[in-house]
Amino acid sequence: MKIKLLERPTEDRPVTAMVLVLSGVLILALQDSLVKYMASETSFWQFQTLRSMGNGFLLLCLCALGSGFALLIPLNPRMVFLRAAVMTMCMFCFFAGAPFLSVAQMAAGLYTYPLFVTLLAAPVLGERVGIWRIIALLLGVCGAMTILRPWTSSFTLVQLLPICAGLLYAINILILRRYCRGESPVALTFAVALMFIISGAMGSLLLTVFAPEQALQDAMPFVAIGWPVLTLTVLLFAAVSSVLNLSGNIFLNRAYQTAESSRLAPLDFSYLLFAIIWGKLLFGSWPSAFTIAGMGMIASAGVLTAWREHVNAKSRKPKLV
Repeated sequence: MKIKLLERPTEDRPVTAMVLVLSGVLILALQDSLVKYMASETSFWQFQTLRSMGNGFLLLCLCALGSGFALLIPLNPRMVFLRAAVMTMCMFCFFAGAPFLSVAQMAAGLYTYPLFVTLLAAPVLGERVGIWRIIALLLGVCGAMTILRPWTSSFTLVQLLPICAGLLYAINILILRRYCRGESPVALTFAVALMFIISGAMGSLLLTVFAPEQALQDAMPFVAIGWPVLTLTVLLFAAVSSVLNLSGNIFLNRAYQTAESSRLAPLDFSYLLFAIIWGKLLFGSWPSAFTIAGMGMIASAGVLTAWREHVNAKSRKPKLV
């Protein structure tokens, strides 16, 4: 039995791709909100290990039902696993501050990644950075500063963690663009799952054997505790997160394979809206006016960048005579 979402696309389907992007970011925003909701019941390392084991198992099942296990083998293992290592660090930075930050703050920090892509595109990819990209970059920086407000007494360094995640996510995108374009989405996802399992197991082991001082465990329990007592609730949560994570990423991978990325990128920023909605439903709180304004500026910067990429892509197409 073939699974169409895992098969190579044969034609562009822009409307279907748009639906897939919206579904994917809705699902991933829910998963990220649930991690914050359950942070007091588990640790990052335990959650990372269990969820990734679930991802790996589900991928093996999908390959068995779909196009075979050959899809799991990367063409360029070194770069695929380098990307997986970058994504591991990205997820650590993104979730490490979960107990202390709102879902909206986490989402806004992560979605600064287009700004870092713009900054790194010239030195890494040799791309020309024009005036519109610079305007988008400045707009995004203003948005990030509006959310962080480092001049206030409420600012803490923990607020920088999601922005570090945005930087690492941008590096991941650049690696994909330059070195992993011909890779199977299944191979990319499976490599990340393997790296997450290894890092989660190592983190759990090291923090269990070399337990940090109690004060640090009390201050940052989500990342300073290795393997707390595993409960049925945590196990079920990890299983649900695995299904959400895998399905959300498959939807996004498929969407970007069947429509122009510049057309879909603005829809990707609906993650920020869904993060606000899930934050209200799960935690009963709305983001502050400063956070909403900053998120709006960051989203506008991303949409502006996507629009210019679309215009540039059209101008590069050869004209028929």
